[in-house]
Amino acid sequence: MKLRITLPILTAVMLSASVAQAYEPDWKRGRVYYRSVCTSCHVASPVGQINPSGKTKAEWTAYLDADKHDKGKDSVKQYVSKAYRASIKSGNKAAAKFADVPDQELLGDIKSFLLRSAKDGESPASCS
Repeated sequence: MKLRITLPILTAVMLSASVAQAYEPDWKRGRVYYRSVCTSCHVASPVGQINPSGKTKAEWTAYLDADKHDKGKDSVKQYVSKAYRASIKSGNKAAAKFADVPDQELLGDIKSFLLRSAKDGESPASCS
């Protein structure tokens, strides 16, 4: 009787654990989103380009962890959300392409790209 109850529970726990650890951030997808969505908007605004290599890995991590965009007026997560992508996808191919990507995965992708491309990252990069 114990085996009948324990085996399904153990199987469910093992499956959920493997799904939870399966995702590894894709810096290439983060690069496409950053360059196509973030950069295109910043270039059109008075702020101008924000090169990934303009900050260190610690500065990017602090910025993303603080989740404050435009000096705290908005959140960074807002600009990565499915709702935001849906609102701009008619005029932005990257937003359309990644419309169904879960918010946390895309944010992880962008963070991976920014840390890789930071001033002290393995491959410092500009916006272009």
